[in-house]
Amino acid sequence: MQLTSPTSPEEPWPVRTVARKIAEWINRLGSIWVEGQITQISLRPGAATAFLQLRDPSADVSLTLTCSSAMLRKMDPPLTDGSRVVVHGKPTFFVGRGTLSLRVDEIRAVGIGELLARIERLRQLLKAEGLFDPARKRPLPFLPNRVGLVTGRASAAEHDVLTNAQLRWPAVQFEIRNVAVQGSSAVPQILEALQELDAMPEVDVIVLARGGGSVEDLLPFSDEALCRAVSACRTPVVSAIGHEPDSPLVDHVADVRCSTPTGAGKRVVPDVAEETQRIHQLRDRARRALHGWVDRERRLLDALRSRPVLADPHGPLAQRAEQVGVLRDRARRAMTTALNTERHALSATRSRLTTLGPAATLARGYAIVQRIEDGADGVLRSVDDAPPGTRLRVRVVDGAIQAVVPDRAG
Repeated sequence: MQLTSPTSPEEPWPVRTVARKIAEWINRLGSIWVEGQITQISLRPGAATAFLQLRDPSADVSLTLTCSSAMLRKMDPPLTDGSRVVVHGKPTFFVGRGTLSLRVDEIRAVGIGELLARIERLRQLLKAEGLFDPARKRPLPFLPNRVGLVTGRASAAEHDVLTNAQLRWPAVQFEIRNVAVQGSSAVPQILEALQELDAMPEVDVIVLARGGGSVEDLLPFSDEALCRAVSACRTPVVSAIGHEPDSPLVDHVADVRCSTPTGAGKRVVPDVAEETQRIHQLRDRARRALHGWVDRERRLLDALRSRPVLADPHGPLAQRAEQVGVLRDRARRAMTTALNTERHALSATRSRLTTLGPAATLARGYAIVQRIEDGADGVLRSVDDAPPGTRLRVRVVDGAIQAVVPDRAG
């Protein structure tokens, strides 16, 4: 009968049957190699079997290991909690207790060289995916509203970050999450703290801080899951792991890398003294610039006001009015002179016309006549043509002499 055979409420399987079928199915898996981190070692004196817990460094998953006590005691160096190992064993399901364990026949400690090689391979993988690209780095806020801090409980790193940040900006506020920073539980706790702080809108920057340590101690900060979580954070992340020579992979993924927790405390907030001095300098520069501009404009106004047209605005008008008066008088005199001259000429011409005209002569009782044609109606051309003592008759029409003829009646 297969494990997947159908059952019904009328024909259920007993517990022993289910346990036996699970054991039979697991026994067919064969032996496998598994890598993980040792978290618990139970080695009782005189006991033939030792029990261990093998934990996944990147997830909250563990597996029970069983091995012979003799094999465990012969290991050099001895296994300790947090050791990275590769084990060879066969999955076993204990029917009586209903538990699964891995029966181990070989345990190999992962050496520093192997760990470094794995870190290097992961480094190349993450770099190829662009997680180290400087274009992905986000700038830190000038003055964060609240700083998230992920660090060990009561650690020197926490003290350094808090002290230096508060010295620079006393009003800074922190949202602290204390987690394990080494060992098998470090990565899951750090991931949980990161996720929680990243979801808080008031947190503007997150600091990962840890003091120095060995390569094994800093392994959690080169974990692939942690690196990807830091890369996926919406909030800028500052990495302050270890000392200057230490360079875990999270340093390359974070937005800002600080060599020490002390440097992180100085990096996330500005220095209030420096900012106050900068404000004073900018205020002095603004004051000098404003005074300079006012002085320059005042000099320009003084120069404009010193010009004659602005110093005495009525003067040019008076000068122009005087010029207009002079020109008007000259025009009046010239016109009067011209009129008088023409009047005198007209008077002279009138006098000549009056003197030479017949009206004046007639007014004096004299006439000047002229015979136009001899024998033609007796019209004389000139008075001289008339014999002396001849009386003349002058025909005047409209004031003009039409003819002069002898007065025969006389």
